[in-house]
Amino acid sequence: MAAVADTSGPVATWRQKVTRPMAVGAILVAWLVLFAVLRGRQTLTLAAADLTSLHRWLNDVNDTVGAGRDSNPLFLYFFNEIRLAIDHLVTFVQSLISQPTAGRPVPQIGWLGVVGIAGYLSWAVGNWRVALLAVAGFTFFGLQGLWQESMDTLALTLSAVLVALLIGIPLGVWAGLSDRCNKIMTPFLDFMQTMPTFVYLAPLTLVFLIGGASAVITTVIYAAPPAIRITAHAIRSVPATTVEAADSLGTTRRQQLLKVLLPLSQRTVVMGVNQTIMAALAMVTIAALIDAPGLGKTVVQALQSLDVGTAFNAGLAIVVMAIVLDRVTTAAAGRADTARRTGGALVRWRRPLLAAGGIGTAFLVYVSHTYVYAAEFPGDGTAGTHIASWADTATTWLQDHLSGLTNAARDVITYGLLNPFQTLLTDSPWWLVGLTLVALGAVLGGRRAAVTAAVCVGLLVGTGLWSDGMTTLASTAVATVLVMLLGAVFGVWMGRSALVDRLVRPTLDAAQVMPPFVYLVPFLALFGATRFTAIVAAVVYAAPVAIKIIADGVRNVPESTVEATTSVGCTTWQIITKVQLPVARGALTLATNQGLIYVLSMVVVGGLVGAGALGYDVVAGFSQGQLYGKGLAAGLAIVLLGVMFDRITQAAARRTRA
Repeated sequence: MAAVADTSGPVATWRQKVTRPMAVGAILVAWLVLFAVLRGRQTLTLAAADLTSLHRWLNDVNDTVGAGRDSNPLFLYFFNEIRLAIDHLVTFVQSLISQPTAGRPVPQIGWLGVVGIAGYLSWAVGNWRVALLAVAGFTFFGLQGLWQESMDTLALTLSAVLVALLIGIPLGVWAGLSDRCNKIMTPFLDFMQTMPTFVYLAPLTLVFLIGGASAVITTVIYAAPPAIRITAHAIRSVPATTVEAADSLGTTRRQQLLKVLLPLSQRTVVMGVNQTIMAALAMVTIAALIDAPGLGKTVVQALQSLDVGTAFNAGLAIVVMAIVLDRVTTAAAGRADTARRTGGALVRWRRPLLAAGGIGTAFLVYVSHTYVYAAEFPGDGTAGTHIASWADTATTWLQDHLSGLTNAARDVITYGLLNPFQTLLTDSPWWLVGLTLVALGAVLGGRRAAVTAAVCVGLLVGTGLWSDGMTTLASTAVATVLVMLLGAVFGVWMGRSALVDRLVRPTLDAAQVMPPFVYLVPFLALFGATRFTAIVAAVVYAAPVAIKIIADGVRNVPESTVEATTSVGCTTWQIITKVQLPVARGALTLATNQGLIYVLSMVVVGGLVGAGALGYDVVAGFSQGQLYGKGLAAGLAIVLLGVMFDRITQAAARRTRA
């Protein structure tokens, strides 16, 4: 007879008594004890100007690629052809709306025609409200004195979105129809969406050089995953009964796709287009680091010279563009529902009105193509000058009158949280921190998460940037703690009150539209160029997604459970801490996962404003040729941190739900 395992012995009893929080606490206590004994040993510190053999090898690879770019068949007949094709597309779009063409001092379509097209298309795919918003937004770019910069950003964004959708929607349809394709693509999409935006830049410049074409290629790679993933989800969400009904009528696979699946998933696919546009705009602005033209370059130059006024003016233009593009695509997704609610009268008049509007828009395009006054935006951008001046004045006032408060907040976070934790990470032996991370991965996420953590730790040591990685990890961890505190407070408040949710959620939605660069500007004015600036910007950037996830989790707690605890006399605090948050712990874990990824992305962007560590290494790699290899290794280190955080927190979320 087979032996039966003893489930009632002392080992089993001990396992039942040791909870996950107790195990995490034991690991942290052991770390602190060993840190006190081994502090300062084997920390793998590397000076800012020093290079490892890996960094020098990457520099040699960069030099070799540069020398063989005009002779290597792989570059001559593949990479260079891709770059040239994208360059032709970008140049064509720029010649239409932003850059003068041969024999013309102005673009083919001047400002009046661009504003007319923006208003007409917004009305055609959305409604008259978003059309007015588009006209006002595009006119505002000219009043700011940033018309050409805005059009350059728009040209790069449109080029990238066009290519991303041409690739993403077919792949999304394929993944929606094929389980095998979906399983193969999902890990790649997860990896691409885990990588911070900074990381895409360095390796792609190695292959495609710098400039507008490289910026578009980088943006396509970053912006395509939302289109693929959301399109696949839309196809899979079509009711099975509908597909079966189409089958019973004898439709072919092609007819099912064109007549059933795509029409029924149209609204969701358009929302995927919205997410692709938002991702593209965010990436195009950051791609200014690889010499992409447009508003991003203005912001980067202003941040590097600490010119808050100019950065604020350009950042405001980016926000306006993001809001316009977001509202237009959101309205396009809901246009069919709006048409049904408004009745048939407007539907009957829609085609004649669209035809008349098309004629008027064509006239504006002709005028702007023919006459200089309609091609060059009138005025000298005095509104932008006033905005920049106001921002500088406000910055000076804030620094003069609120420096005590801002410095106190900075000192509390820096000396109370950041410095102690950074010291613990950077002064501990590297193997001790690595063992701690692996052990935490095993406790929180299980065996696979522990293996992932071990591999990432080993590779992180191999990059030669362990100390900088730990500094970035410290900033990321502190910012994530602050994000979760904000998420818990506002998420619970929104989850318990429908009124608060209606009031706060629009602000959170608007905050998620803003590209990462924009968050740095106001906090640069408040706190100066310090690592604390990057932390605060990261908190504000990541908090909206954490708040919304926690709010949804709290709202989904069964009402019967809350009513039962209320009936036995529990207080509001007890209901929140003993019922709603524990029941919603899956949402809390997911919010931690998303908060970590968003924070890491923003903390490394903070390398532009004094955050140092890996973000600075990446920026230095772009600006100093001898540090290119180090910057590339720093990008790899950021990816490793992101993958490790993502896998551990995702595994923890799955175990929590189970």
